[in-house]
Amino acid sequence: MTEAILLVGGKGTRLRPLTVHTPKPMVRAAGVPFLTHQLARAKAAGVEHIVLATSYLAEVFEPYFGDGAALGLHIEYVTEKEPLGTGGAIRNVASRLRSGPDEPVLIFNGDILTGLDIGALVRTHETTGADVSLHLTKVTDPRAYGLVPTDAAGRVLAFLEKPQTPQEIVTDQINAGAYVFRRSVIDTIPAGRPVSVERETFPELLATGAHLQGMVDSTYWLDLGTPAAFVRGSADLVLGRAPSPAVPGRCGDRLVLPTAWVAPDAKLSGGTVVGEGAFVAEGTRIFGSTILPGAVIEPGAVVTDSLIGNRARVGRRSVVTGTVIGDGAVIGADNELRDGVRVWCDARIPAGAVRFSSDQ
Repeated sequence: MTEAILLVGGKGTRLRPLTVHTPKPMVRAAGVPFLTHQLARAKAAGVEHIVLATSYLAEVFEPYFGDGAALGLHIEYVTEKEPLGTGGAIRNVASRLRSGPDEPVLIFNGDILTGLDIGALVRTHETTGADVSLHLTKVTDPRAYGLVPTDAAGRVLAFLEKPQTPQEIVTDQINAGAYVFRRSVIDTIPAGRPVSVERETFPELLATGAHLQGMVDSTYWLDLGTPAAFVRGSADLVLGRAPSPAVPGRCGDRLVLPTAWVAPDAKLSGGTVVGEGAFVAEGTRIFGSTILPGAVIEPGAVVTDSLIGNRARVGRRSVVTGTVIGDGAVIGADNELRDGVRVWCDARIPAGAVRFSSDQ
């Protein structure tokens, strides 16, 4: 296997305001755009040629990655004029593929952080003679996902939409967002219209007798679709819980990028990242959080499990927990922001304006 498709066209609406100015795969995780981790893992698995299927803010990708030579890859870009869904996006880039009809093509969703053994998935595909092979993972609560039951040999039996009752939960296996397609199967996807591989392509292939193979790999897996998940994924990369050859430094409790300044008495832990040009003042405590480039954390602030956007500012003694602060936003002194709060880009919150406890 020498080529892959990465689906990076989504709008990332669940991640807003992180994705107002930045497409989801380009939001920084562990100091680099998340897509960098996926590209590096594909390269490590032997992939040489990657086609990025772009749509939302498509103009951001190529100036950053270029032709991929810096990563040892050859990267091409195909932009959808109108959103085409997962299957439509795959079909839309088919003309850029070089594989023969029976050769494997790896396909990744652009928002999954995983420790998947890519080589094992490809070997499973080849040894079973499958038309499509899917990475499956087991979850404790599958109600939010589509279920993929398989037989004893791993052959896919059905694709079941999100179960509504306990009786409908027939397996804890879900589609984990990585596939190997036989090249000729991609050409059977209808061109020029939206297509979902999960709801249309895969069920239709099953109905026509195609061989769809599931491989359960229960290593690290995380859907980065929500702000809380994205912050956790970045911290797990820094801590070494999630594998990536692209983390720009040693794994550990903290990662401070070049040109960032951190006061000697500041306490950083839990996989915290401080981006380039950021400023972390004295007396601050930051746990499990991402401080993006150019952000400022003023003296005595406490930041936990949060993401502070590019050039944003957290005021003196403010306490920020489970919060996303958009690019350029300013949080005045002595505020308290708690779980689930999203502060939009360039917003201004005056000193002491938001609290969950007394100001005394």
